[in-house]
Amino acid sequence: MHWIATPILLPLIAAALMMLVPARYWPAYRWLGPVATLFQVPIAVWLIAQAMGNGYLVYPLGDWPAPFGIVLVLDRLSALMLMICAVLATAAHLAHQARPSEHTRQFQVLFQFQLMGLNGAFLTGDLFNLFVFFEILLIASYGLLLQGGGPSRTRAALHYVLLNLAGSSLFLIAMGVLYADAGTLNMADLARVVSERGPDELILVQAGLMLLTVVFALKSALLPLHLWLPATYAAAIAPVAALFAIMTKVGAYAVIRVLTLTFGLEGSETTPIISTLLVVLALATVAAAGVGALGSVSLRRLCGYLVVLSIGTVFASVAVLEPEALSAALYYMIQSTLVTGALFLLVDLIADQRGPIDDSLQLNGPPVRNPALLGTLFFATAVAIAGLPPLSGFFGKLMILRAALSADFAPWLWAVLLVGSLLVLLALSRAGSRLFWSTDGEPLTPAPVRLGAVLPAMLLLAASPLLVVFAAPVQSYLDQTAAQLADPQGYILQVLGDATGKGAEP
Repeated sequence: MHWIATPILLPLIAAALMMLVPARYWPAYRWLGPVATLFQVPIAVWLIAQAMGNGYLVYPLGDWPAPFGIVLVLDRLSALMLMICAVLATAAHLAHQARPSEHTRQFQVLFQFQLMGLNGAFLTGDLFNLFVFFEILLIASYGLLLQGGGPSRTRAALHYVLLNLAGSSLFLIAMGVLYADAGTLNMADLARVVSERGPDELILVQAGLMLLTVVFALKSALLPLHLWLPATYAAAIAPVAALFAIMTKVGAYAVIRVLTLTFGLEGSETTPIISTLLVVLALATVAAAGVGALGSVSLRRLCGYLVVLSIGTVFASVAVLEPEALSAALYYMIQSTLVTGALFLLVDLIADQRGPIDDSLQLNGPPVRNPALLGTLFFATAVAIAGLPPLSGFFGKLMILRAALSADFAPWLWAVLLVGSLLVLLALSRAGSRLFWSTDGEPLTPAPVRLGAVLPAMLLLAASPLLVVFAAPVQSYLDQTAAQLADPQGYILQVLGDATGKGAEP
């Protein structure tokens, strides 16, 4: 049972140890960060196995029963998010190790704190600690964004900090409203309160939960507060930008968790309101991101818009409020997070091959050196992101479109997602032609591409064909995850215990 806390404690201990190492001994201890990150993968695999075998695992810290104490809750959804985070973080750290010039203790420590915040957000069972872990990962991300220095990074970090401070303030207000009216911030207990009260007694609770939904949508970069993301991700160094690919998905995870647990997919008069809000914002985000991708003047900024488009697609599927749509959203979330992470790492390699022109998509730039390897990887990544067969992006979008057939807004969802996919295809085709087929400018002497530098991007990109090859077991797991989310009583009973009020056993 204590293993549930390992994804939080491991990066915390690793970061503390690295901070204690004297500066003169630091070169001998640089292995601490990579090893701690790599160990996240087998731990995540073990936790997925536990979630599959036991359904729910509840770990009350200090042996204080819920709702009075802090609880960590492992279910299929949290285990899945831990696995995505572990794989992405491992690849990002490997990419950073391949660039010795960027090695700093600050990066290693902040990277571990970022993992701690991400994993804690996926495991926590109450809203206050969700806020705490949000702040941990955000503070770490501020420092990671500034790695490498420069005015562009400082400017992007300033915008990023101000926006997230506003979001955190709204988060605190929402929690204050909920605690004042419901007397609890434990998510399972809050769901119990919602189920026991009549509609007239839930006005403040519903207002607080709807405000939380807006906060999570803000942190996920839904329109109209999405313009900060392309500039921010474009300014970050490649390993940091790759890890940031999961940052917006934390907001999506929080919406799915709070929405399904407190409101349920059916039966609440608040659910249609949130569904309408989400679908309008999500489809507008997809449309805006598609236009932004098509008009991008640099490859890194294009990647940022692709992240925005992916989160809009996920929220559009979640807004359908059906188990099949939730399953499709999770499948698409896996592939989009890992593949966009691969593209951020690939962009760094492509920029290195173009000399001073870097990742610019200007017309008169020279073509990329070593086009065979990098061009093949870029083409495969573009196919996966644009949603073309035979890679997983196609199946993810197909599942979302099929699941949305029963929704009232199905025609709008189909139209916007298909047009958005077309815009992404055009944007990536334009970028690929200018990067690899350009005949303008002076050709540059090819530079070697080291295997250690390209391997992390290849590992993340391999997730796309693997999701197709193993589609049946993956889809079975996701279907059961969606079914678990659609029946929140199991979560509530495991966290709160039986009707006598006895808490879950540690």
